Amino acid sequence: MKNRFLLFALLSTISLFAQDELIKKVIGNASASSNFVFTDVLNIQNTSVKNQGRAGTCWSYSANSFLESEMIRKGKKPVDVAEIYGARCVYLLKAKNYILTNGNLALGDGGETHDIMNMLRQYGAMPQSAYTFENYGNGAVIPSEFQAGLKTILDNYIKNPNATKGASWKTEVSNYLDEKLGKLPETFTYEGKNYTPRSFADEVIGINPNDYIEFASFNDNPYYKKMVLPFADNWSHDLVYNLPMKEMTDVIDFALAKGFTIAWSADVSESFFSWRNGVAFVPDVTDIYALTDEEKKVLFDGPKPEKVITEDMRLEGIYTLKTTDDHAMQIVGVSKDQNGKEYYKVKNSWGETNDYKGYLYVTKAFVQLKTTGILLNKAGVSKTIKSKLI
Repeated sequence: MKNRFLLFALLSTISLFAQDELIKKVIGNASASSNFVFTDVLNIQNTSVKNQGRAGTCWSYSANSFLESEMIRKGKKPVDVAEIYGARCVYLLKAKNYILTNGNLALGDGGETHDIMNMLRQYGAMPQSAYTFENYGNGAVIPSEFQAGLKTILDNYIKNPNATKGASWKTEVSNYLDEKLGKLPETFTYEGKNYTPRSFADEVIGINPNDYIEFASFNDNPYYKKMVLPFADNWSHDLVYNLPMKEMTDVIDFALAKGFTIAWSADVSESFFSWRNGVAFVPDVTDIYALTDEEKKVLFDGPKPEKVITEDMRLEGIYTLKTTDDHAMQIVGVSKDQNGKEYYKVKNSWGETNDYKGYLYVTKAFVQLKTTGILLNKAGVSKTIKSKLI
């Protein structure tokens, strides 16, 4: 057990720095025109594109964007949900787990889309208008410095030999969160009515977290059963259903066709994912992880043949850490390129800083190779898939 906790802690550190470097690198690049032309085939209604800045809180942005689309689908007026509120609740629970495991568990910004469902269930939610803090990732509060300060508080508590220290860390962490992220109001007014986070989640958002389901794909685990999602950002060790790779994309296709969006977690660190150009695909080359300079130069000058993805290719990428759990977005539709090939239309949270004003187009092959997890409404899953789940 000790080695397992140490592994999670190590991977968490890698994940935190990789996410920070990824965001700085990708957002820092100017937009670049490509020779792809996309036409929407299916575009499920979604809310405005947001910007997480340098913070590693993509899981909160994507999951809350997903919640907003679910409100629209249910015929409700969508709320601009405060992403930092859900993240703040997660930081408090991460701190608790860090203490209980004597410092051998993940801290950092990383999380999973199911965290927002869990926080909605446990703590409720707030609108952006009630918790308007914007400095985390986009202003004066630097995420790496914030996380370092939180870790210092918890490490000092662990090292404190005082037998009467009790749960003093809770007060220290709460005060720290108030200082850095803004003090939480106990109640707030939204459209002329007073709410608490709990009543707001129940009465305005009106979404039951138990109505949602999560899938991943690992061919070295039994299919159709639940397994612990084996990524450091799954700090809560939540269980997800394991599906064959192609059935995972079948789930996405069926849900989209029925009007359901998907919260999508994936690796976006490869050279064949281009935020600037708004395109991600898997080139049909000898080694996709060692593209030559010439191959990179022409990668996005228009549609190209793709490599056929296998279960073994997918699993090898995960275990060699070429596929890491480094970003989360929202799949909101289907589009075709000028040759008639289908792509998933994806909403990101890096602002309107690319060729498609915050959206990108991702092939099924890329999703099969690089997905780390998907979350969606159970009603968007076919009876065929449901009948197989154990």
